Amino acid sequence: MIFNVGLDLTFQVGTLGEKKSCSCLEGFIKRSFKVWFELKMSQADKLKQGQLTNPETPGYVGFANLPNQVHRKSVKKGFEFTLMVVGESGLGKSTLINSLFLTDLYPERVIPGAAEKIERTVQIEASTVEIEERGVKLRLTVVDTPGYGDAINSQDCFNTIISYIDDQFERYLHDESGLNRRHIVDNRVHCCFYFISPLGHGLKPLDVQFMKAIHNKVNVVPVIAKADTLTLRERERLKRRILDEIDEHGIKIYHLPDAESDEDEDFKEQTRILKASIPFAVVGSNQQIEAKGKKVRGRLYPWGVVEVENPEHNDFLKLRTMLITHMQDLQEVTQDLHYENFRSERLKRGGRKAPEPEEMDKDMILQEKEAELRRMQVMIAKMQAQMQKQGDDGDSPHL
Repeated sequence: MIFNVGLDLTFQVGTLGEKKSCSCLEGFIKRSFKVWFELKMSQADKLKQGQLTNPETPGYVGFANLPNQVHRKSVKKGFEFTLMVVGESGLGKSTLINSLFLTDLYPERVIPGAAEKIERTVQIEASTVEIEERGVKLRLTVVDTPGYGDAINSQDCFNTIISYIDDQFERYLHDESGLNRRHIVDNRVHCCFYFISPLGHGLKPLDVQFMKAIHNKVNVVPVIAKADTLTLRERERLKRRILDEIDEHGIKIYHLPDAESDEDEDFKEQTRILKASIPFAVVGSNQQIEAKGKKVRGRLYPWGVVEVENPEHNDFLKLRTMLITHMQDLQEVTQDLHYENFRSERLKRGGRKAPEPEEMDKDMILQEKEAELRRMQVMIAKMQAQMQKQGDDGDSPHL
């Protein structure tokens, strides 16, 4: 027979060919309970006196538990991430975002017609959604840029986007410099998916100009949209062409950090595959299609089915893996590199905000007029001096 006395002590009473009397058994239980009770009382007295018992091995301090504390605090606070998507209309940006996070970020979106797109300017639409998975909360903000590249003259179409990125830096700097810094909402753009059309033969002039304008402000990840319109050979050729043009024009895209030497081999191999897949050629779809007896998300064609989450068909899974596994690194690069550059530039200007392009044009015009006015004043002064000299020579007596 096994008796569990209290919570900590367990005793076994058996018969070895002899029988114990009931009174002996009761006495044994009473003595055992007394010993257990005295032990508990002594531990309680030690706790009252501030003497904590150490359940671990000698020499154990306890700071090895700090990562658990950080984990609990981070899970309780939640995470924030802002993703910007930029690209021409019709490349499937909204569909891809909905496929990445398994949610509908644009339930009430109205797609404009061709006539409306002609006169439409670049707009900024920020959608925020709270996502929870296994107790971990993520506040995801997706910034869309409808109207980008739709106009006939797209020379200045990305000034609105650059102003939005700078405004978020400005707002964060203002909140960080304020009195109440406990609840700062981080709306800085941590990553930008730039969608490249698969129909061209590489980067367009607008693609080069835009990425060069923002590569010092945000992490740029190039994405080839609608990869199901390309064969495997065409896809690899287009990837190499885009990378060559990125290097040729000096564009700084987001590079995945190298795996540490103490990481496992699976993670190192995953990092190597992700690096080799840039730019990511993706396919997005929100429809469930039956293929090989199971439901999958994909696109149905007369010649077959393109599965969104099949790595042999496109790089959708690789893109999602890169975003999820390196989300913290994207935030750290934004904080330590892009935001610090913005902050240092602001401090160099004495806290003054960077002038807008229109203000810069006005300042240049004023400076040119002031310079012209000074030149005229110098010319007038020279003419007056010359006339004065001639007058003095005419009034002098002749000998």
